[in-house]
Amino acid sequence: MSRKVVVYIAASADGFIAGTGDDLSFLSKVEKEGEDYGYADFITKVDTVVLGKRTYDKVLSMGYPFPHADKEAYIITRSEMPQVGHTRFYTGEVEGLVQQLKQQEGRTIFIDGGAYIVNRLLKAGLVDEIYLSVIPVLLGSGIALFAADNPQQQLVLVEAKSFDTGLVQMHYRLPNS
Repeated sequence: MSRKVVVYIAASADGFIAGTGDDLSFLSKVEKEGEDYGYADFITKVDTVVLGKRTYDKVLSMGYPFPHADKEAYIITRSEMPQVGHTRFYTGEVEGLVQQLKQQEGRTIFIDGGAYIVNRLLKAGLVDEIYLSVIPVLLGSGIALFAADNPQQQLVLVEAKSFDTGLVQMHYRLPNS
């Protein structure tokens, strides 16, 4: 049985995962004490995380320790770097890595961003599910979640939830999964 590859991500209502200059402040508009929008439950099913170096660096620049240090993590980068604990810096093609990971024993493979990684994996047909949390704000510019040149793909709605903060979370399955 092949492992699931899941994108779990938030975007503005106009489809940006970060504003101009990699600004993530719009995410704070839906912060509410005691509400994590299902993330804690989701992350218990994950044993492997894949993300881009830019996303990794952004998290560290915010003063947080790497939140996935306890999992097998692959940081996609162009620069050779030594492994840190369970965190590996991977310089090969992300599609090949994810194909290899899907064939190994394990639990869910979490794609934590950024947009470049998400779009490469969508184009390769390697994403099984998407959890998309839409933040009720229009940014107007920034880093678009979905590339304009992605092929058309039908999504199957598994569940949609709305929250009193205005956040709407959609859980989709891709038919190729």
